[in-house]
Amino acid sequence: MNNKNDCFVHPSSYVDEGATVGKGTKIWHFSHIQKGAVIGENCSLGQNVNIANNVKVGNGVRIQNNVSVYEGVELEDNVFCGPSCVFTNVVTPRAHFPVHGVYAKTLIKEGASLGANSTVVCGHTVGRSALIAAGAVVTKDVQDYALMAG
Repeated sequence: MNNKNDCFVHPSSYVDEGATVGKGTKIWHFSHIQKGAVIGENCSLGQNVNIANNVKVGNGVRIQNNVSVYEGVELEDNVFCGPSCVFTNVVTPRAHFPVHGVYAKTLIKEGASLGANSTVVCGHTVGRSALIAAGAVVTKDVQDYALMAG
């Protein structure tokens, strides 16, 4: 982690050894940044946010309350993740057949916004400045500047 004076981490949150948090970033209540995660500068992570191992979060990203960003997901600069939005990282999740670290890649490009309670199914790309409506489920790639609802 960077110098503690460079960022704010609420005392109820954990930043694991080996994670990197950029200057000016704020991590609020009950959040967890796991080993190998890289959080850019000037980000805001709300209450109860989990950033999994090896996740990359760009600069200026806003992640609202109750969001888990799982391994295999990358958020480019200035992405907005609304409250309780969901990412997946396994194409065919099964309790009897764990994937042991083999995750589908999901890319959320610069300036994209994901509405509250939206879901991005793994293996897809959400284009630059695209807007995913609240509650929408993304099941295919989204073009730059597109609006997706439903």
